[in-house]
Amino acid sequence: QALLVESGGGLVQAGGSLNLSCLVSELRFDSYAMTWFRQAPGNEREGVACITWKSGERTDYIDSVKGRFSISRDNAKNTLHLQLNNVKPEDTGMYYCGATFGHGCPLDEGPVVHWGRGTQVAVSP
Repeated sequence: QALLVESGGGLVQAGGSLNLSCLVSELRFDSYAMTWFRQAPGNEREGVACITWKSGERTDYIDSVKGRFSISRDNAKNTLHLQLNNVKPEDTGMYYCGATFGHGCPLDEGPVVHWGRGTQVAVSP
């Protein structure tokens, strides 16, 4: 059973930074594309950033985080990261990592086969 464990969330002031991590075990990490999702209260879960499998040559972001967030992967440590810079109150939500087998870089939930339980991010004005 694959295990994905997010960490690094917390309370931060607008304009600040956070680094989220997702430690993956019980699956071959580099065989999966990885995606960060978030869900704000009352909203649907949305894909925020994705990175392709293996060396992670390609990344993609939703428009609202481009230039502020950066996704990366460390295959030697089976860990996915999301660097959040210049955060805004609208970035508040529960952040989840998801794993999709094979190539591609999905920002939608459909292809995701493994999920973490999330880490909470709260941005104060």
